[in-house]
Amino acid sequence: MSETAYQPEAIGLTETDTATGNDAEKSYRELHRPASEFSSREAYLDHELKIMKPRRWALNLPGRDFNFEWEDLVPAIAGTIGITVMYSAVMAAWAAGLTERWDHINLGADFIISVVRVEMLIPALLFCIISSGFINPRANLGGNHGPMIPLIGAIALAGAHPLALAILLGVFGLLLSFFKGGSRLVNLTSSGVAGGLLVFLGFMGAKSQIESLFSWAGGLEAKHALDYSLGYVAFFILLANVVIYALLAKLGKRWLAIPLCSIAAIVMAFALGAGLDLKFTTAPGLPNLNPVYWWGSTETGWQLGLPNMQHFIASLPFAILAVAMWSPDFLGHRIFQELNYPKGAEKVLMDVDDTMTTCSLRQMVGTAVGGGNITSSWGTYMIPAAIAKRPIPAGAILLGSLCIIVAIVGYPMDLTTWRPVMSIALLVGVFLPLLEAGLQMVKDNQSSQAAGICIFGSFVANPVLAWALTMLLDNNGLIGDKERAANLSFVDRVVIPGLAFVICLAAMLAVGMIEGIPALL
Repeated sequence: MSETAYQPEAIGLTETDTATGNDAEKSYRELHRPASEFSSREAYLDHELKIMKPRRWALNLPGRDFNFEWEDLVPAIAGTIGITVMYSAVMAAWAAGLTERWDHINLGADFIISVVRVEMLIPALLFCIISSGFINPRANLGGNHGPMIPLIGAIALAGAHPLALAILLGVFGLLLSFFKGGSRLVNLTSSGVAGGLLVFLGFMGAKSQIESLFSWAGGLEAKHALDYSLGYVAFFILLANVVIYALLAKLGKRWLAIPLCSIAAIVMAFALGAGLDLKFTTAPGLPNLNPVYWWGSTETGWQLGLPNMQHFIASLPFAILAVAMWSPDFLGHRIFQELNYPKGAEKVLMDVDDTMTTCSLRQMVGTAVGGGNITSSWGTYMIPAAIAKRPIPAGAILLGSLCIIVAIVGYPMDLTTWRPVMSIALLVGVFLPLLEAGLQMVKDNQSSQAAGICIFGSFVANPVLAWALTMLLDNNGLIGDKERAANLSFVDRVVIPGLAFVICLAAMLAVGMIEGIPALL
């Protein structure tokens, strides 16, 4: 898969908007032109993407290397909503699993809120604002590893330690990044395999959020001792948002979907009598930022103390699995840029290996100061940013700032984790765009064959194993484009896809992710 494989032609640009040979020697500041000189806002944003020249692991400055635009607020808000939801789910799963695993541990709501705040403060400053905002704007932010959330209970019950897991995950990620393994796997994934992966993830994610919304509405009657049912609230919230999303797509303004649809969900919920379920209980404050408090003893923080060798052994297969799942996750986010950015914007595309480096460092540092997140490329930021035709840096700075504000103020955390806001934001900001992008990539019989096998394998096992298996079959010409397979070397056809499949399968067998086979470790 080449870097420009999925890039559509730029729309609405004139010949003077296209970079020339002389332009290649000019800086962003010299090439920048005010929006008023362009025929449309889209043409201006496309031009901005094409003239940017991000400095890799060097200082990038607003005005000199990039500008802030009001479109940057959209991915910043979307990412803040998404990460608050994800962090809350992760910490709740850790608290429940560790409390069940160890007799001396009792982690409640105060612990969950404090750890979420830790994760939203330190990593936001270091790896959103400083790293992706100023130091390397081609590295996507380190967010949350959504597919790992259902496994956290099993990770805790297996005797793993969050800090041991973070160290192993960070080391494996840095090794993969150093040897350019992530970008190699992305380049070996055809459009059919990638499309099938996105369709499955989009469909399953949308289904999960719709079910959660209906479950929330159906439970309001018993929860609030009402003598009438509010089950219909979910239907009308979804109906209103389907109409809004369709209109935004028609107008070419889908990047506004998260804020507008979230506001619509709030208004509809209150109008239909479901507003009584929203309570603001998280008061302003700061968490304890002393690592010794979190890991120094069995009486404070996580109540686990420092990890020992047994903790590292128990954490090992889960760390391997998490890193193995990074490549398809990163692939999906980069594809969104390729689908939405104009031709000639290759310099601002997310660098997979640099993103792995950022995620690895963010994993170790964030957990060392008391966090518990399992990190990956930040999808609830990248997908809206790509749709809004914005590069990484300005939105990353705004997102990091919003996360810090939300963590300190506290009360916005209650709103972003309220079910109508949470489900609608994830639906229109992540899962529906994933589904649409996957369908766009399946363009012929050959790619549809690879996509179909990938979707089928995802239902049989899981999307990571399906991705590895389908990539192996596709690169050897057993499915998909046989001419493409003939042009690949033996290493690209057999060795790398074969190793990816074996590592994924071994890790899943070790932790018991294959149905009917007990965990080997």
